[in-house]
Amino acid sequence: MKTFNKTLLAAAITLASTQTIAAGFQLNSQSATGIGRAFAGDAVIADNASVLSRNPAAMAMFDEKQLSMGLTYADVEVQVSDVTHSTGANYGSVDDAAEAKIIPNFYYVSPVNDKFAYGVAMFSNFGTGTDTTELPNNIIGGLLPAPIDLLGKTEVTTINFNVSASYRFNDHFSVGAGVDIIYGEGTLTRGGATPSLGGPQHVDLVDVDADGVAFGGIVGAVYEFNDNHRIGASYRYSPDFKATGDISMTDPVAGAIKFDEINIPMPNIFQVAGFHQLTERFALHYTAQLTTWGDFHEITVHDGTIGGNPVAPEASLKTYAWDDSWLFSVGGTYTLNDSWTLRAGYMHDTGVVGEVSSISIPDSDRNWYTAGATYNLSKHTSLDFGIAFVRGEDVGLIENSALVGDIHATTRSDATYYSMQYNYKF
Repeated sequence: MKTFNKTLLAAAITLASTQTIAAGFQLNSQSATGIGRAFAGDAVIADNASVLSRNPAAMAMFDEKQLSMGLTYADVEVQVSDVTHSTGANYGSVDDAAEAKIIPNFYYVSPVNDKFAYGVAMFSNFGTGTDTTELPNNIIGGLLPAPIDLLGKTEVTTINFNVSASYRFNDHFSVGAGVDIIYGEGTLTRGGATPSLGGPQHVDLVDVDADGVAFGGIVGAVYEFNDNHRIGASYRYSPDFKATGDISMTDPVAGAIKFDEINIPMPNIFQVAGFHQLTERFALHYTAQLTTWGDFHEITVHDGTIGGNPVAPEASLKTYAWDDSWLFSVGGTYTLNDSWTLRAGYMHDTGVVGEVSSISIPDSDRNWYTAGATYNLSKHTSLDFGIAFVRGEDVGLIENSALVGDIHATTRSDATYYSMQYNYKF
């Protein structure tokens, strides 16, 4: 156990897990209508069944069954520039360290009577990947290896299955609640060349393949002043997420070290939204959302073994100093005619990284510039389109590699979202 490199283990497994929940990789992609208006007012507008992803109480405003399903293509661009050692040695840059994703969604809302409604949904809150293996994996001066414990390939996918119900008390006030079943899976590799007496030798430090299921919930409320003005609020509880599987890494002396489970605290989400139909054709809407990333303070692993022998029932991998994140958005909807509805929005999304930063978590404040439209094919059928340009900021960071010491880099995370959605009213 004396040969157990805790720093390297913490860095490797932490990278594997935080990719799942880092704000820089949190996807707002639940619907084409939401993307088109920067999700402004999404918890209360209720223009299609996708409102179920934000506020179950809004189902009370439906007077007929509705189905919505769509796809979002997230083209995430992550740049890692000027990766240098504290001595000044330069390892190079990676221009495109992220992988694009196609993210599906499905929603169904069914009113039972003028009081009750229920709905089911499937959508994703997180889903992306990064790959920094393109960074030159060279050994500088024959002695200084690349920080291979910080670089590599990570891919994470999560799916949220939701069942919800709503109840209308009167013409003004409604409430709702639902259960979230969250499935997540991820893979991680870390490795590369290290110096040795016989020349450069390839070492596989980490090989992770894990998945898990967690249960959360959401509650919400809607208050309708009249047909043209309403506000809504919701609170989504997220549990500690436990992923199990194969987590393999190599210790130079002890050999393979394995943990069967990773425990990850997930943040809760509170949001308030408003909708105001100002004229016959134009409506204004807005959202303020708080995500409690400050709850993400520690990651633990369980059931550790070396050579099949138990060595660590539980270990604390890393302590974080992240901040809660605020999101503010405002949007407008304009009814052009009976066939076309146009929308646009702006969002400012604050980053969470405070004192702790990472090459694999290129987080920063982000600005969203969005536009969208709905085309009514018939009385019952419509198509939604949305596009969003997400722009981050350049972030300079210093991260410690267990192999070579402090590493300096500049990171930037941008994205473009393209989304289309089909809606049907029964």
